[in-house]
Amino acid sequence: MKNSSEKKHFPSCSIRHILDRFGDKWSILIISILGHIGKQRFNELNQQIGDISQKMLTVTLRSLEADGLISRKLYPEIPPRVEYELTDLGRSLLPHIEQLALWAEQHMDCILKNREKYSQKKAS
Repeated sequence: MKNSSEKKHFPSCSIRHILDRFGDKWSILIISILGHIGKQRFNELNQQIGDISQKMLTVTLRSLEADGLISRKLYPEIPPRVEYELTDLGRSLLPHIEQLALWAEQHMDCILKNREKYSQKKAS
């Protein structure tokens, strides 16, 4: 068992809370879209993503709004118009997401080769 001084070096609680948000399939993509395109309506986001259900988009947008990463503005029109955009907090996250995407792009070939080697090793 680790002693209490070792636990202080790894803030697992805050890391888990943040990774829970970004471990889902859609949050990072939505933040990236809003960061590069700007304000989007629900249907525009849905079209940009393509293969997300309306329910999942709604759930993800609500979670991002609850975390303060995006804002939702409702215009009292008929039909109602709702726009989403990044908050300052969301914009501060964007460079980190872009760095992660760049890292993934630069290392994808190596990762795919390693997965293939691992699969072949497990098969034999």
